[in-house]
Amino acid sequence: MRVIAVLLTAVLSLAPGLVWAAPDLNLVSHPIGYAAIAIFVVAYILVMLEEKIHLAKSKPMLIAAGLIWILVAWAYRAAGADGEVEAAIRHNFLEYAELFFFLLVAMTYINAMLERGVFDQLRIWLLGKGYGYRQLFWITGVLAFCISPVADNLTTALIMCAVVMAVGRESAAFVSLSCINIVVGANAGGAFSPFGDITTLMVWQKGILPFQDFFRLFLPAVVNFLVPAALMHFALPKGKPAQPETYNKVIRPGGLVICALFLATIATAISFHQFLHIPPVFGMMTGLGYLKLFGYYLKRHEEYHWNESYETPPGDRSESRVFNVFSHIARAEWDTLFFFYGVIMAVGGLGFIGYLGMMSATLYGDLGPTFANVMIGVISALVDNIPVMFAVLTMNPAMPDYQWLLVTLTAGVGGSLLSIGSAAGVALMGQARGQYTFLSHLKWTPAIALGYAASIGVHLLISG
Repeated sequence: MRVIAVLLTAVLSLAPGLVWAAPDLNLVSHPIGYAAIAIFVVAYILVMLEEKIHLAKSKPMLIAAGLIWILVAWAYRAAGADGEVEAAIRHNFLEYAELFFFLLVAMTYINAMLERGVFDQLRIWLLGKGYGYRQLFWITGVLAFCISPVADNLTTALIMCAVVMAVGRESAAFVSLSCINIVVGANAGGAFSPFGDITTLMVWQKGILPFQDFFRLFLPAVVNFLVPAALMHFALPKGKPAQPETYNKVIRPGGLVICALFLATIATAISFHQFLHIPPVFGMMTGLGYLKLFGYYLKRHEEYHWNESYETPPGDRSESRVFNVFSHIARAEWDTLFFFYGVIMAVGGLGFIGYLGMMSATLYGDLGPTFANVMIGVISALVDNIPVMFAVLTMNPAMPDYQWLLVTLTAGVGGSLLSIGSAAGVALMGQARGQYTFLSHLKWTPAIALGYAASIGVHLLISG
């Protein structure tokens, strides 16, 4: 703390007499604002170098979020307006809390299905069909595109990544390319449905566009997915995964019921929002209750009626073969969850200073809506698309419906340009650690950018 205090004192010493009236407080062109940007940039560089320096991505972002808000709070406290900072932090933390619990429930279900052998059974079924790596690449990508409009793109990506890692565990190249394909497919599929992505949900909740208008983005989303997938197709290995030694049933008791409960959880989350106007996270938490109640029955069943013919699936890290829902919660990807905290709080701090509003004003005021909306997608590859879309909605520029559809499309699929640009990409970096990385995704950014440009062209041709 003494070191932090010294650093803050040094920064504040650049602006002697730092005492503002609260209404006139402006940090955008102040050394504190510049320091906040520098902290964020350094943290993101460290995130990008995770593969090389082996520093977990959450660590620099947690520090960056803390330092940015400390700088802001120090300045506002000197101005006698520290209550504004507290309210802003609570607002940003609430946004993170909703995302945190949503992801935690989804990860818990996926861990439970993994432990029950559901994805091992799917892997055996796919291998039994004799599909090659290229066929499996297209099957998983198309499934990601088709499922994400109903479920969200993040949950879809996590499920399909688990399938890919189970099916193609012998080929790192297949896993890497398939993960890229899944991220692009899930983000593209989520762009034409209000339930597919948080940004589309924000636009719909704001009342900017009616529900049915989002489906006008279907063809642009298909193009966005197909173009890079077609280019990556030729880089895939030509062989087939090794055939399983046996086709016996490996799924453990309760596995299919957990799958059904997961679908019920997704339906609950959608229904809560659609019919009761309750945040979807409450539906997800209710769904966790489904799993916990069934886990109680399953645990008692396995304690007293354990069937020794069911073996613990490979890679199961639990100490006991008896089902324990808390062990699946504990095995969630905590580094990813904490990384999201750092990003949301750090970007929220920059937005509170005024940089996001300034960016939106410059884009829409000086460059025009089409160019601005295209750039929003590019920016969302570097900065989380949620605060970017929030800044656009806050500014509420006067645009026709096809321009609002354009920014919805670009904010949804622009995150596919980089692995850190979307929640799906960040989550898969944690799930397929060492096989799907920032650099492996960056290698195919030109192909993804070509699909990005083609989807924009298709949308403007159809609607513009």
